[in-house]
Amino acid sequence: MRVGRRRFLVTGAAAVVAFDPLGLRWVAQATPGTVAVPDLDGELLTDPAALAEAAEDYGQLVHRSPRAVLRPGSTRDVVRMVRFANRHRIAVAMRGQGHSTFGQAQSAGVVIDSRPLSDIAVRGTTAVVGAGATWGSLVDAALALGMTPPVATDYLGLSIGGTLSVGGIGGASQHHGSQVDTVRSLEVVTGTGDLVRCAPGDRLFDAVLGGLGQYGLIVRAWLDLVPAAATARVYKLTYDHLTDLTAAQRIAVRDGRFSYVEGQIVPAEGGWAYVLEAASYHDTEPDDAKLLAGLPPADAEITDLPYRAWLNRITDVVDQIRPLRLPNPWVNLFLPDAGTDAFVADVLSRLTPAEVGGGPILLYPVHRARMTRPMVRLPDTDLVFLLSILRALPADDATVDALLADNRAMYDDAVRIGGTQYPIGSIPVTPADWQRHYGARYRRVLADKATYDPRRVLTPGQHVFG
Repeated sequence: MRVGRRRFLVTGAAAVVAFDPLGLRWVAQATPGTVAVPDLDGELLTDPAALAEAAEDYGQLVHRSPRAVLRPGSTRDVVRMVRFANRHRIAVAMRGQGHSTFGQAQSAGVVIDSRPLSDIAVRGTTAVVGAGATWGSLVDAALALGMTPPVATDYLGLSIGGTLSVGGIGGASQHHGSQVDTVRSLEVVTGTGDLVRCAPGDRLFDAVLGGLGQYGLIVRAWLDLVPAAATARVYKLTYDHLTDLTAAQRIAVRDGRFSYVEGQIVPAEGGWAYVLEAASYHDTEPDDAKLLAGLPPADAEITDLPYRAWLNRITDVVDQIRPLRLPNPWVNLFLPDAGTDAFVADVLSRLTPAEVGGGPILLYPVHRARMTRPMVRLPDTDLVFLLSILRALPADDATVDALLADNRAMYDDAVRIGGTQYPIGSIPVTPADWQRHYGARYRRVLADKATYDPRRVLTPGQHVFG
């Protein structure tokens, strides 16, 4: 049930040779009004298994079946399919590892599976990578030459193209910004099917990085690399009060003493405990006393891990949770520094561990000045906190609906204090919300859409334009 170069897409015994633009279906016989399927190096799939995989994601909240899945054999396949889709107004989305939580990479038209585009080449301080490569694969290739990406997300199983489409935040963002701030150039297929190489200073470059797949599909990226350390010394500092945690985080991030800073809020007897998780990447013994000065915790745990093991610390956990297919109604919010303590305290006063399930609550600060890409929208304060409530719990439809409504209420409360969303979660939003999200940049957003995807075929699952 696939079509490729010198092959046909077959359903049962019938070869699919054309597309019916009126009926929006692939057909086994060319007739007047149908159009030939593009010649491809890879495979165009319509079998139930391929469609079912593309119809869901990690969140298990939205299930939208496409009419076909493209597994490209080359960048040229992406170009040809997007041109075909643009010509016939077929919605297209690119899907990597399927780690979205609210249908962002789903489409009722064609889903392009980026995983075959997974080539990696490390050249000195630059990595050239296909969009479907995972960060774990890049880390392995770079470490073999003593290098590493400057910023890693906590879970290395994400596709590079996927995180570059949203931002890509990690504990090293305090030093290097988000992953989109480490990109040197891109190869992009626009909504009109044009293959474009772009770099800093180019309008398309600014639109695509963190652009949620609305203006072009990333097919290749040139990324910065930095020298890798051998060891991560990990500090887990536990505090009894939220304000003690955030005060310690502000000190640590402002003077940059750690290589990595995040924070977790974990269930404890009678409420919550607050953990500053930090790491110092080193080849020689770090000075613990100097690193911990001014950060007096109620409890401290210090361990050394090989650098690769530290980066990969949650991969097994995520890979075990995913087959359970639990609903994951995540909420991810950027909060202004001055409003963070009160906002988080209010959320925690109304939240129970049962409403989070097996997922963590993360809270960590980043310097706004390090986050340079204009499509990643942040509060207007020097320091910004990311609050991520990564719910993972068995729940019926009524419970999920209540949690989504709670996410929406949190989002509205965050906006009222100058916050924004980090758009990887499960927050019901409208085009009007996106207009507010982009603020003064919204006029450019509309112009870029009209320039690069005038028929609005790309990535409908984000609902930016309807």
